[in-house]
Amino acid sequence: MRVLIAEDNEELAQLVSKGLKSAGYTVDVVSRADDAKALILSNVYSAAILDLGLPDGDGLIALQEIRAARNSTPILVLTARGGIHDRVNGLRNGADDYLVKPFAFDELLARIEALLRRPGQMLNQSLKLANLSFDTQNKQAFINDAPYTLSAREAALLELLMRRSGHVVPKRVVEDQMFGLEDVSSNAIEVSIHRLRNRLSVGGAKVKIVNMRGLGYVMTEDQ
Repeated sequence: MRVLIAEDNEELAQLVSKGLKSAGYTVDVVSRADDAKALILSNVYSAAILDLGLPDGDGLIALQEIRAARNSTPILVLTARGGIHDRVNGLRNGADDYLVKPFAFDELLARIEALLRRPGQMLNQSLKLANLSFDTQNKQAFINDAPYTLSAREAALLELLMRRSGHVVPKRVVEDQMFGLEDVSSNAIEVSIHRLRNRLSVGGAKVKIVNMRGLGYVMTEDQ
């Protein structure tokens, strides 16, 4: 699983990164709010750890903008702001959890694990785009509210694209999420995209999957 850390204290960021890697996570580290927002909106993360006092602005604003973009990545706020008002404000503006510095790494890890156990992430168990919806808990697609059968791989790819609808999902992210450590042919992703595109078209879904050459894929409404 891949986790993003947005923390400008380099020593702390490296300590948390080292701990998460030891626990089996893949970790990306940034020190700016804008970088955190850009990465979360263009990549697939299992979770993100976000400091609020970042050098280019308040992490809370980045959090608000991430949620305004309908992005449901689980986000744990890690900050020195420990007042009740600060905690309530963070949670009401989109944080899934809130941990105050100083902290014990074991507690941080336990909180990340708890976030990843939550079904549907942020209670977002149903994804919807045009006349297409997807139940993330039961892995069931619906077109015009009628169940539509997809293979397990097609359903996984659909969920990945719908969670980032309107945003480019890089090809490497699709490969990582779909195939993991499997050895795959060079055109495996294109074949999977082509099959899903055809299945949705046959079912009458009013969406399209656009190949952004050199970048990845984006799912949007077919207007």
